[in-house]
Amino acid sequence: MPTFVPRLNHLAEWKQDLVIAFGTWVLGVLVYVSGMQVLLAGRDDTPLWIRLTELTVLCGLEMLRRKVPLALLCALAVLAVDITFGPSLPILIVFTDFLYATTLYGSRRTSRLMIGVAAIGTIAVVCVALIFADQWRTAVLAAFALLPFLVTPVWWAANVRQQRDIADSERANAVQLATIGELDRKAAVSGERSKMARDLHDVIAGHLSAIAIQSEAALSMATADPQLSRKVLESVRENSVSALDEMRAMIGLLRADPSTGDAEIEPTAPARLAELSKLVESARASGLEVEIGSVPDRSGDLPAAVDLTAYRIAQEALTNAAKHAAGGRAVLDIRAGGGILTVEVRNDLRPGSGSGDDGGTGLGLLNMRERAAAVGGTLAAGPSGGGWLVRAELPLEGS
Repeated sequence: MPTFVPRLNHLAEWKQDLVIAFGTWVLGVLVYVSGMQVLLAGRDDTPLWIRLTELTVLCGLEMLRRKVPLALLCALAVLAVDITFGPSLPILIVFTDFLYATTLYGSRRTSRLMIGVAAIGTIAVVCVALIFADQWRTAVLAAFALLPFLVTPVWWAANVRQQRDIADSERANAVQLATIGELDRKAAVSGERSKMARDLHDVIAGHLSAIAIQSEAALSMATADPQLSRKVLESVRENSVSALDEMRAMIGLLRADPSTGDAEIEPTAPARLAELSKLVESARASGLEVEIGSVPDRSGDLPAAVDLTAYRIAQEALTNAAKHAAGGRAVLDIRAGGGILTVEVRNDLRPGSGSGDDGGTGLGLLNMRERAAAVGGTLAAGPSGGGWLVRAELPLEGS
């Protein structure tokens, strides 16, 4: 039986109803043939073919047991005919299945109504037995003998329905949690992709743009001072090596095994303000006159996130200045005070150069603002005193 019930549940609904109908019909026939169908005292003088006809019709209606309340009303009609000839046990047992199905498969309102009908029917059965029985003790015993056929199927179906509703609710909650988890995963992936895109942009727009500008400068002064040409080419090489190192570090991070934490390529240390001199030399090699106003004396004491953010903002601002104000002048000023690290890059603007963004892609200023916001700071960029000013304020506490 434990293996039969799961197999029955896997069948289509009409096949389940067919198995139930055939099984109850076979059991009913066996009861009638054995003569155990009598419920009340006395003999059953009703012809066997009538009883079997009633049983066959009622079992046939079990194919409609899920049709509420049509199946129950038809079953009531058969039960009324059976009571007319004298109530029999098989018909009463089969009728309980219609009470069960109506309570289980009907609407919530119908299910609650069946519970009320079972309660009222219990009282009605006891009252009728007391009225028509010769002895009240016999009436009470007969009434309580019939009550399980009315109360048990309704109570059982109500309990099954409650458990089914709980399971459906838990299943819906599980689906919602899975959906929320998937949305969180997608949001995390999107955030990581945005972060990687920002880092890649810094590497490409910073180092490779400097390489392009310096290479152009080297080509334009082929007959100039060899020492100056060599200095430009050295800066080109240094930017190339730095770009490759940062790209290798990012590729190593992407190819790392998250289960073991091992990376195929050892990552390099992120750029810090301590390496600001290399950044300034690269900008000067691009033909930009860079003046350093002030730099924190102990940049190593800065929070790592603020240190990296300040370096990247300075790198992006100087790269844009080299693009839009080549041969011009830029002033870099980094100072700490009042719990704020301020990064300012001011450069000249030549006619027709436009804003200090990165060649029209629109990502330079956006990336700088995102980096500043990531550490709780702010960034402003725009025309100022005939030039272009990039100013970032980064909090030193809580970063």
